[in-house]
Amino acid sequence: MKIQAQELFEDIREFRRDLHEHPELSGEEMETSQKIQKKLTEYGIEYHAGFAKTGVLGIIEGGKPGKTVGLRADIDALPITEKADVPFKSKVDGKMHACGHDAHTAMLLGVGKLLQQQKDQIAGTVLLIFQPAEENAPTGGAEQMMADGVFDRYQPDVILAQHVWPGLPAGQVGVIDGPIMGNSDRFHVTIHGSGGHASMPHQTIDAIVIANQVMSAIQTIISRNANPMDSGVITIGKISGGYRYNVVADSVVLEGTIRSLSDETKKLLKKRFHEVVKGTADMMGGSCEIEYSDGYPATVNTKRWAEVVRDSATKQLGAEGVPEVIGSMAGEDFGRFLKKYEGVYYWLGTSVGEAQKPLHDPGFMIDEQALSIGTGLMAQAALDVLAELNN
Repeated sequence: MKIQAQELFEDIREFRRDLHEHPELSGEEMETSQKIQKKLTEYGIEYHAGFAKTGVLGIIEGGKPGKTVGLRADIDALPITEKADVPFKSKVDGKMHACGHDAHTAMLLGVGKLLQQQKDQIAGTVLLIFQPAEENAPTGGAEQMMADGVFDRYQPDVILAQHVWPGLPAGQVGVIDGPIMGNSDRFHVTIHGSGGHASMPHQTIDAIVIANQVMSAIQTIISRNANPMDSGVITIGKISGGYRYNVVADSVVLEGTIRSLSDETKKLLKKRFHEVVKGTADMMGGSCEIEYSDGYPATVNTKRWAEVVRDSATKQLGAEGVPEVIGSMAGEDFGRFLKKYEGVYYWLGTSVGEAQKPLHDPGFMIDEQALSIGTGLMAQAALDVLAELNN
């Protein structure tokens, strides 16, 4: 598959660059969806559209009976103004493929072309799942695609996904047994006090002081309530409050996220968060309102299939191409697919070296040489999974 994928490199890169120039946000991927459908038609691949509004399902039925493997690519962009100095820079102000979904989509189309060309030799069915709204946490597009019947005709026995990864160079792949991405919950806390003049604080209940105590107290949840061997993080990302320098604030809003790898830890952190925030506000004479959103579940790989994908990558890239990696607390909507189906989510190295910016950064770029690597690997992994399923 490696050689065949290399032969498709120019086509894959061209399609990726076109998507990069014309990014569309979650739920708005109409033009992207049409481009995908046009390519599937060109490749002679049966498809159905309209899942979660803009999602597409391609279907490759092999010439021999067998099981079913699903392959997912997300298709949406982010509300970010691009700063990367590339000739195919986003032409849409305030929108950018800063998470590599353009590459995921282009590679999956390349996989589809490779497998369609040899479908008579395939024992089983391959589903090409083009998912919208992955960036629209905590709602996402995975659940809606399933609710809209994306798997009514074919239920995947195993489902796979790959994600470009700036922490690895092109030619390397990260595969993990078990959790690879975290639970990603969100919160919006409004702390209420009683305002007044800055010169007479004894007549007030300072919401900013309460917020300061809340921010300190919630960090003890990780350090003193969670098992040190379990992973968790609580981050305040935004603080809003106050009127002017000489007014004691009567309210403050804290917005942030809580991450964990296990469901047990997630439940503990959520419970203690409510207790600590409310208790601290009450203790200081204020009150609070907590809006807590359960986000994407942890992305937990099935050990059996992680081993198959690791073997596929080793065959393609050699042992040095599959280094040991540790998981991330970033959230991923693919976790919802893995709640219902066995499967694997793995990282595709795409670092450009010292100039590399992280995912979701305005300057994010990928080493496009990884496009053919990812295409060949996903096609090979699909065939290897089917072979294992059909044994």
